Amino acid sequence: MALRKTQSNIVNIGFHISTEDDRSGVQISQSIVNGQSTAVSFRTLNGARKSAAIELDISAIADLREALTEILEASEV
Repeated sequence: MALRKTQSNIVNIGFHISTEDDRSGVQISQSIVNGQSTAVSFRTLNGARKSAAIELDISAIADLREALTEILEASEV
């Protein structure tokens, strides 16, 4: 018989981005286990309704960052 101990350091980070009236927005959640990102999920918020969570990998998140940067740069004109 062998004794094995497993310990996980789990950190959950959440962001809530909403309109000024707080009626709609996006919720972003990230789980970090033992220093490694294991999941990043997005869901839309519309009033009291939440959409199903959508998990994205790192390359999709990088593409999202690029798209948002382009949108913001065009909005500053």
